[in-house]
Amino acid sequence: MKEMQRLKEVVKQLRAPDGCPWDRQQTHGSLKAACVEEAAEVIGGIRILEETGSAENLREELGDLLLQVVMHAQIAEEEGLFDLEDVAKTVADKMVRRHPHVFAEQNGMSAGEVPLGWEEIKKREKDGREWESAYLPGAMEEATELLEVAKKRKGFI
Repeated sequence: MKEMQRLKEVVKQLRAPDGCPWDRQQTHGSLKAACVEEAAEVIGGIRILEETGSAENLREELGDLLLQVVMHAQIAEEEGLFDLEDVAKTVADKMVRRHPHVFAEQNGMSAGEVPLGWEEIKKREKDGREWESAYLPGAMEEATELLEVAKKRKGFI
């Protein structure tokens, strides 16, 4: 945990008035391309691990993706929206809720019923927020476009 706190402090300093001008000007929107690119690089790291057994690239790329999460959380904290602790709590709570077979007694639940339970739980969580899914097709299209830009920037096309 001390390294997570250190990373959070590093990002905070990068965005401080006496920090890095580039990092200070970043927004959620301006970081979209980097977020998509880093996710693709994680996939590359997984391929390297699977084909060579070397985990070094995956560790590095997961760090870069984690940096995106910490940067977005820092920006959100500055905007008074939420912080990194809120992000961690939200996903931990979600995993506990969606895994009742692990974290709570479920009388009579079999392994075959777990996926059904997951979907039912997810549907309940999204109740009243179904409208959010309407944004996903556009987000997927934008991610595809951002990956094409990344390919060009890196000289792959």
